[in-house]
Amino acid sequence: MIRIPGLGVLSRYLIRQNLFLMAVCLAAGTSLYLLSDVFDRLDDFIRAGLGAQTILFYFFVKIPLIVSQLLPAIFLLAMVVQLGILTRSKEMLALRAGGVSFAWFIRFFLIYALVWSCGQLVFSQFLGVFGEYEANRIWKEDVRKKQLDEQTIKNLWFRDGPFIVRAAEAFPAQSRATGVTVYEFATDSQELIRILTAKKALIDDNGWGLLEVHELDTRTFISRDRTSQFLSVRQNLKAYAAVELQGDKADLPLTELSRVIDKLEESGSNVEILRTVWHSKLSYAFSIAVMALLALCLVTFSENVYANIGLSLVLIFVQYGMHVVGATAGEKGVLPPVMAAWLGNCVMGGAGALRLAWVAMPGFQATIRDWIGGLRSVRP
Repeated sequence: MIRIPGLGVLSRYLIRQNLFLMAVCLAAGTSLYLLSDVFDRLDDFIRAGLGAQTILFYFFVKIPLIVSQLLPAIFLLAMVVQLGILTRSKEMLALRAGGVSFAWFIRFFLIYALVWSCGQLVFSQFLGVFGEYEANRIWKEDVRKKQLDEQTIKNLWFRDGPFIVRAAEAFPAQSRATGVTVYEFATDSQELIRILTAKKALIDDNGWGLLEVHELDTRTFISRDRTSQFLSVRQNLKAYAAVELQGDKADLPLTELSRVIDKLEESGSNVEILRTVWHSKLSYAFSIAVMALLALCLVTFSENVYANIGLSLVLIFVQYGMHVVGATAGEKGVLPPVMAAWLGNCVMGGAGALRLAWVAMPGFQATIRDWIGGLRSVRP
């Protein structure tokens, strides 16, 4: 076994035991996930006439995505089983009798979970993103016979310099748009000076070429029609194509998503949804640390490993549900993106931290009891 500098015998033993349990749980969870996906989509692959090689490649590239999604839940289950084994075999009791405090286990597993969180984040942003992109490409191009470059953006709005542009439909791959309305403002006074409507627009790196244009000068109320009109609007539709669909937003890695957010924010677009997605990626990775706290909490309530496994499944659904509720609240503008994305981690992690502080810190118990006693004493 490879020896890691700075780790004692007990630390190496716990890590080796945890890695084995995680491998078992991860293999079982990934197999069940893939099996359900096979039953759900195999008929579509067969009807599309795809060969076995393409089908196998589709499910193979989905494995990194599945692993990154299941890792927080797998980590919780592995820790619950590990702590249950340590307790049932009296190893935990022997270690506590030998001077290893429960606070040591809290520190060790929390640091260990933070390392896993960083690894999950890196893994999901590279292999996970690649796997989901390839799986979506096969599904859309080969199964659904729908090319990715046929995407249509409905009711597009953005601002570029003195122009506010609306397009009823935009086709990023063809670099064109239809049903275009342009509101032009004076650069000094921000006064609306003219409104342009066009049947369609052709877009390149130099600007937008409007065709079949009707112009209304809002200062003189004189209108005129033109065959074509060129505007120095520099917005490239490909950035909007990458983030138009919710699924596509989640597919983007953090670095690319950050660039897209900055570019869209400069154009005046609302980026609250994208900011929530960005922070949600971070919070989901670091939910592994929250799972470590929850696993340690469960062992303080019960030493029955089977009961703790059942309770851990409930906690997984609660944690995931709070994560989804927070993300939805951020996308709807109910909560700021940072608060919305980290809501589940803060609530569940805070509750777990309070329970562990109560168990592992006698001074904390005394402080809480004194505080409660003080409140009772001041009651009339």
